[in-house]
Amino acid sequence: MTDPRDNVQQEFLAEAQELVEALSRDLLLLDEAHHRGERIDPALVNEIFRSVHTLKGIAGMFGYKHVGAVAHALEDLLDDLRLGRTAVGQNLLDILFDSVERFQSLLTLEDPQSPQEEAGVQQYIAAIRSVGIEEEVEEGDPIDKYAIDQAVLAVLTEYEEHRLRACIREGLRLYRLRASFDLMTIDDSIEALREQVQEEVEIITYLPSMEGGNEDTIELVVLLAARVSEEELKAEFEGRYGLIEAIAEQTHLPTLPPRRTSIPVLSMRPPSEDDGGQASLRSVADSVRVDIRKLDHLMSVVGELALVRSAVNRIVDRFKHDVTHRQSTMDLDRIGRGLERQLLELRTGILDVRMVPLGQVFNKLARIVRQSAREDDKQVRLVVTGANTEVDKLIVEELTDPLMHLVRNAVDHGIESPEARLQANKREEGTLALNAYHKGSNVVIEVEDDGGGMNAHLLRDEAIERGLLTVEASQELSRQEMLDLVFLPGLSTRSEVTDMSGRGVGMDVVKTNILRLGGMISIASEQGTGTKITVTLPITLAIIRALIVTVAARTFAFPITAVREAIPYMPNEVHTIHGRNVITLRGETLAICDLGQLFDLRKPGDREGKFVVVGSMGNRKLGFVVDELIGQEDVIIKSLGKSLSSVRGFAGATDLGDQKVALMLDAPALFTEYFEGPDVFRGLESRP
Repeated sequence: MTDPRDNVQQEFLAEAQELVEALSRDLLLLDEAHHRGERIDPALVNEIFRSVHTLKGIAGMFGYKHVGAVAHALEDLLDDLRLGRTAVGQNLLDILFDSVERFQSLLTLEDPQSPQEEAGVQQYIAAIRSVGIEEEVEEGDPIDKYAIDQAVLAVLTEYEEHRLRACIREGLRLYRLRASFDLMTIDDSIEALREQVQEEVEIITYLPSMEGGNEDTIELVVLLAARVSEEELKAEFEGRYGLIEAIAEQTHLPTLPPRRTSIPVLSMRPPSEDDGGQASLRSVADSVRVDIRKLDHLMSVVGELALVRSAVNRIVDRFKHDVTHRQSTMDLDRIGRGLERQLLELRTGILDVRMVPLGQVFNKLARIVRQSAREDDKQVRLVVTGANTEVDKLIVEELTDPLMHLVRNAVDHGIESPEARLQANKREEGTLALNAYHKGSNVVIEVEDDGGGMNAHLLRDEAIERGLLTVEASQELSRQEMLDLVFLPGLSTRSEVTDMSGRGVGMDVVKTNILRLGGMISIASEQGTGTKITVTLPITLAIIRALIVTVAARTFAFPITAVREAIPYMPNEVHTIHGRNVITLRGETLAICDLGQLFDLRKPGDREGKFVVVGSMGNRKLGFVVDELIGQEDVIIKSLGKSLSSVRGFAGATDLGDQKVALMLDAPALFTEYFEGPDVFRGLESRP
C-alpha cells in the first residue's frame, strides 16, 4: 500500500514546482521591462513576491528547511523592491534568476534538510542580502501635495502608502471612484474592476464610503492614480461603476469614523440562508493534479478494451451470414458500435488530460537564453510564438534537454558578437525565435536564429579529416547532406564550430533523443543569414493509429502519422540510382526499401512484396515494400524491454488481440538508417 505521506509530499512538490514556474515566467517579464527601460508594473512585482511568500509557507510546513530559508531571504529583498527601498537592477535580476535554479535543485534533494547543503545555502542567502537598499532620500513627503486626511492615511497599508507616494512622484493624478457594489457579487465585481484597469491607471486602495450603502449593497471610494485625463476615466468607468472625481491639491477625502482600523471589503458576501451561518468549506479550485503513471494505466486499460471491441467485431463478422442468429448478430453489432464510440470518447478524454502547453518548456529556455547571452557578452532577443501548442506531458519532459541544447548552441555558436554583427551590417542585438504549431497529428518546433549560419563545405572537410567520411563519398554529397553531417558523433568541438559559425557540440545526442521520441530533426542554414532547426514530433506516444502490414508472414505496424499512401508494387518499374532502388511516383523519384530484405526475412526465391507504403518524415519520402495491407487500428505501444532496447528500427510491440502481436516500426529510425546509415541500406540490387 502506498504511504499517504508519499502522496502528500508529491502534492507539495507539484505545488512548489508550479510556484517556481510562475516565478520564472514573471521574472522574464520583469527582465524584459527592465531591458527595454519600461516602467516596472507594481502588480508584477507583487506577483513575484506572492510566489516566493507562498513557497516559503508551504516549504516550512513540509520540512524543506533550505527552500524556506532561501525564500525568506528573497521575500525580504522583494519587500524592499515593492516598497521602493531598492530598485530593479542587473545584480538584483541575476540574484532572482539564480533563485529559480536554486529552488529547482533544492526541491530534488532526497533529504530536504541535508546538512551538506547548509554551507551553499547560507552563502547564497548572504549574496541575496548583499543586494543593498537603494532608497532615494527626498526632501518633503509627496503625499503632502494633496494634504490627504490623516484618517485615510491611517488605514493604508505600508505598501499602499508606498504606491501612493510613487504614483505622485511619477506625475500621476489622483482620483476617487464612488462605486456601489452588490454584496452577493462584490468579489467578482472588484475582480472585474481590477481587470479593466490598464497600465495608465493604478488602484491604490478601497475605502468604505460615509453612506455605507444598504442591506444589499455597499458604497466604496476607490482611490485611483492615473496618467489619463478625467474625461478618459469617466468614459471608462462612470457608466459601469459610479462617479469619478479628480482630487485637487489640498482636497480632503471623507473623514472615516475613528473605530475603523481595517478595510474588510474584499470578501463581504454574507452567509447564504441554508449554511447555518458557517463559512463554506467547498474548494474554489476547479482542477486536480494527476500522477502521469495513473493516466498510463488508464490508457493501458483502454487498449485492453479495444481488444475486446475487436473480438466483438470478429464474432459479428463470423455470424453475419448466419440467418439463424441474425437478430443476435445485429444486437451484438449495435453493442460493438456503441462500445467503439465510448472508447473513442474515453481515449480522447485521457489524451486531453495528458496534454500540456509547450510554454512550460519555453519558459525554461528563456532563462537559458538570458544566461548564455550574459556569459558570452552578447545581445539576444528571444521571440516566442505558439507557446500554447499542446503535446503529451511525457514528450514535454523528454524534450527539455534537446531544446535546451539547441538554444544554447544558437546563442553560443550561431549568433555573433555585437561587434561582428555591426561589421556584417546587422543590428547589435541578435534574434532567436522559438515557434511551435500543430501539423496533422504532429507538433513542429522551430529554433531559428539570425546568426552567421553554417559553412557546409567546412563541415564536409572536417568530417573527412576526422575519418567520418571518405573523399570518394564526399564528392557525391549535396549541400543538404553536408549540413546533415553536423549530426555525426564527434564531428564538432567548440573551436571548430567557432571557425564555421555553426552548431556543433552534442548535436548527435540531440538527434538521438529526438529519434527516441519518434520524431525527426532537420537543419537549414545560409552563411551570413542564420540557421533554422526543425523538430517534428508526434503529439502523444500513449496511443496511436497504425497501419497493420505483413512481411514474409510476420506482422508489423506503421504509425499512421508517417504514412502518406499505399500503392501497388510493380517490380518491373524499379530502377537504380546511386545504388538505391527507386520508382517514379507521379513524376517524382521515390526511393524504396524492401522490409523483407532489410530485416533478412526473405529467402532466395521468395515472392516479392505486393505493395509500397509511402512514408513521410519532414520533407523526405521513402517507400517500404510489404506483402499485405491488413488495415488500420488504434494501438498502444509496449516497450520491448531492456534486452531489446538497442535493436534499431522498432519502437515497441503492440497486442492486436486474438493472440497476435505486431512489432511497431520506428519510422524516424528507418528513415535515418536508410538515408544516412550504413551502406547496407544503399546496396540493394535492382531487379528487372
